[in-house]
Amino acid sequence: MSMFNRRKFIEGSAGVAAAAAFTPLVHAQTIALKPEKGAKLRVLRWSRFVQGDIDQYMVNVKKFTEKTGIEVRVDNEGWEDVRPKAAVAANTGAGPDIILSTNDDANLYPEKLLDVTDLAEYLGKKYGGWYPACEAYLRPDGKKWIGLALGAAGSMMVYRQSQLKAAGFDAFPKTNDDFLKMLRALKDKGTPGGFALGNATGDSLWTNWLIWSHGGQLVDKNSKVVIDSAETLKALEYAKEMYATFIPGTLSWLDPNNNKAFLDGQISVTNNGISIYYVAKNSDDPKLKEIAADIQHASFPVGPVGVPTESHLFFNQMIMKYTKYPQAAKEFLRFMMEWDQFDPWLMGAGGYIAQPLAAYAKSAVWTIDPKNTPYRDAVKNMRPSGYAGKLGYASAGAGADFIVANMVAEAASGAKTPKEAAERAQKRAERYYKV
Repeated sequence: MSMFNRRKFIEGSAGVAAAAAFTPLVHAQTIALKPEKGAKLRVLRWSRFVQGDIDQYMVNVKKFTEKTGIEVRVDNEGWEDVRPKAAVAANTGAGPDIILSTNDDANLYPEKLLDVTDLAEYLGKKYGGWYPACEAYLRPDGKKWIGLALGAAGSMMVYRQSQLKAAGFDAFPKTNDDFLKMLRALKDKGTPGGFALGNATGDSLWTNWLIWSHGGQLVDKNSKVVIDSAETLKALEYAKEMYATFIPGTLSWLDPNNNKAFLDGQISVTNNGISIYYVAKNSDDPKLKEIAADIQHASFPVGPVGVPTESHLFFNQMIMKYTKYPQAAKEFLRFMMEWDQFDPWLMGAGGYIAQPLAAYAKSAVWTIDPKNTPYRDAVKNMRPSGYAGKLGYASAGAGADFIVANMVAEAASGAKTPKEAAERAQKRAERYYKV
């Protein structure tokens, strides 16, 4: 997930035609929203990671202003900057009207957010329903919606097919055991992998997969901290073996680093959104075009638990309760989530964002290029970051503190033994999940 070498995304004419011709099967629904006279809106959102995302988003913003006369200012910040700015706005009662943030940030200050239940129910009924993870993140009491899901940046395996074949693998491994064999073979061939072990908002999510795939959990279904477990220790021992195959430097990697390493030819496999492929295929550089042709995507392998354990970067849309224009803000989100705007935005982002509403799985973006398809069901299949407990203040705080990622980094690198790392994570998590 990088800002590396962005270029304007242009879809092929066949894809555009397919998108224009397709009409989703939706149910007719209505909602009465009456924007306030003289309304002006300010939106704070995370920065683009593929150029087509912000290009089409701003096209839609312009359409909204032309239709309603409501002026909309859009500010873009990095993920790590949106979170503290959103917290300040919530606590001071002043700032953007609408904030697009990540994971369960909405659960840090639910009482400061506008109830959007009517809007969520309207969109859900019209577009085939929200995927379960959306409700887990934004409907914590099972009744009131405190925000709307925007989607998720899928965290999939990104790899060089030719280098895997050179290492003796015709297909991407489907089990943890074979995955580790592949990583060792790639290192022996001089084409190692690399996975972020720094405080990377999106790219450190592979550490959730690592723990979950071995049966470990930060908390159980009763939100009791259980990270210091036999299952976690097995996962951390596995992490040590993985780390031994990595390119040097991954302990300090943030979200842009693995993109750059992959596109520079330093690594052959990593986990990432579709942005690596997006940059490569839309570049004028012949070397990057060659890399794009070699790139393939796959789901994470399945560990000892025997089921997929996917973790993806979730995006939310929050309307702050202090806004002077709640009806205008809700109308803005409604407009942006309707098919005529949302589908072109999915297309523009080139598969970087997976949809939160089931009807949008039929978007042409997922079939125009077969390499996009693995990202389609990211929201449908994901586990919330606070699994297996209830999302709320504790899960949001623990996630923002990178407890699982730090634990894996400490154990994998040898800075602490697996037991020491798990014990430290247990104590850190218990500060959030107070009994």
